[in-house]
Amino acid sequence: MQCVCNWSCAAVHADNLRVKREKLEALKNRREIKLKLDEIKPMIKLFNDAQYAFNAYIRARDKADNCISCGRWHDGQWHAGHYRSVGAAGHLRYNEDNVHKQCAACNKNLSGNIINYTPRLINKIGIERYDALINNNDVHHWTREDLIEIKHVYKSKLKSMML
Repeated sequence: MQCVCNWSCAAVHADNLRVKREKLEALKNRREIKLKLDEIKPMIKLFNDAQYAFNAYIRARDKADNCISCGRWHDGQWHAGHYRSVGAAGHLRYNEDNVHKQCAACNKNLSGNIINYTPRLINKIGIERYDALINNNDVHHWTREDLIEIKHVYKSKLKSMML
């Protein structure tokens, strides 16, 4: 029932166990520190972190698609373009039906190119979900916990997508 053959093997084995235990403890401490830092981050930083994770997921989800607005494909920069803007409908900021892969030209230079975005969006999500999106005028106040949860959910979704 021994896991070592002699005293010298026992010393090496004990050293290996100690190193492994110290690594696990350090990892646990880093996770606790990260959680504590999230508790004191300013809200704008939490919004940005959640938006970054969400946008990365959207770009990965739509990786094989063309631009939702103009329909072209290029090797340039891709954005996660909101159909209903964050300024006009902030409650839909993290709604997956509202955000799709969009080329930088359409998103920045053409303000989303909504005229061409609409028919392609309806083709992609269907008229029922489109109507629900358009008619959704709920007011939502994001809490710290909401934003931290959104960040973690979309990071894990992206990670599982990459596997």
